This record gives sequence, C-alpha cells and structure tokens, in this order.
Amino acid sequence: MKFKKTIAILIGGTLVFSSLNCASKKPDPGRNLIWSDEFNYKGLPDSTKWNYDVGGDGYGNNEVQFYTKNRLENARVKNGNLIIEAKKEKWEKNDYTSARLLTKGKFSFRYGTVEVRAKLPKGRGTWPAIWMMSENMKEWPDDGELDIMEHVGYNQGFVHASVHTKKYNHIINTQKTDTLYVKDASEKFHIYKADWTPEKIDVYIDDRKFFTYEKKDLRIVAI
Repeated sequence: MKFKKTIAILIGGTLVFSSLNCASKKPDPGRNLIWSDEFNYKGLPDSTKWNYDVGGDGYGNNEVQFYTKNRLENARVKNGNLIIEAKKEKWEKNDYTSARLLTKGKFSFRYGTVEVRAKLPKGRGTWPAIWMMSENMKEWPDDGELDIMEHVGYNQGFVHASVHTKKYNHIINTQKTDTLYVKDASEKFHIYKADWTPEKIDVYIDDRKFFTYEKKDLRIVAI
C-alpha cells in the first residue's frame, strides 16, 4: 500500500448506497470527517466527488457489461440513495450496461476509516464491489489494492474482504482474504468498513471485524 488511495464502486445488478445512519456504533471522537457523500440531492452522482470508468473491454475480469457515464439508467441519486444498476441492453459491442464510479482525481487519502452503507444485488452473474486502489497506480498489483466488499452472485450472502500486493495476489493464488456470511445482504442495508493504519488494515461488517492484514509480519488474522 505505497500510495494514497481512491475509492471505487462497481456493480452488476442493482446496488444501493444510503447515507442514513452511515456511521459505526462506536465513533472515535479523535477523528475528523474529511470526505462524504450524503446523497441529499437528486439526479446524477455529484460530479465534484465522483468520476467514471467508461468502457466494455472486461477490465481484466471478463466483465460483460459496458460501463457508461452520466447516464441515469445506470447511476442515479434518489430518495437519499445512490442507485447503481446493471441493465440487459445492447451498448456498442456489449449486451449489458452498468456504472463504475471512483474518486480518482477528486479525492484520495492515506490512512483512515472508510464506511459505506449498502444493500447488495442478488442473482448469478452479479459481482458488486467497493474497493481502494492507488491514486497513482503504475502497475497492479505492485501498488496495492484493498477490497472492502465483494459479493459474488453465485455464492449468495458470502461477503469477501481482500488485500492484493505484489507478493500476495489472486494471479498467483496468494491473496490475503476472508469471508463473512451475511444472510440478508440483499434485503437490508449493512455498513462495510475498513480501518487503515500504518500497521494494519481491519475490515468490518456492522462493526464485526472479520479480516485483518498486518504489515509488520504480513500475517492474516481471521476473527
């Protein structure tokens, strides 16, 4: 994790983010809020906070959707929620559309806590994710990646957290990862949180820690 990180979200299916009660049950009074989107508006995502990845080349994951930009059908804010929706429709050479939002070029940080309140899609073929990558990414995975939440549709309810580095990544099957079962992940909102310090990264769902990556000895701890 060498550089400042930006936040990204992608979706196949319909993913809903909400600002309501998006805070841990035990806030730290010694920390300051440096970035947020409360979704207290309507229409396209706030362009001062979000950029888009655009294209349909699979992004190294054999993804079948085309990621669009500034299209309400795929990403919109309504009733206090950010809704990201994949649709079965022809778009250029792809048969599906969706949206992939990121803060790159708008906001980055080094060390801190990220909390996202989200309700996940259900269905085989969906693969929503909330993750952080380097603002100055030169080569993956050397510059690091943190997956705060990944939910693979064919394994409903099992939520993954992972760290990818040059030494530990899924290409060589050495990634550091763990999973927590959330039976109502697609029916209710849950808070997905990562706490990143110089010493370690802890990942939580609703304040339950289930994954730790420790820098000092590169150990992984499942709780």
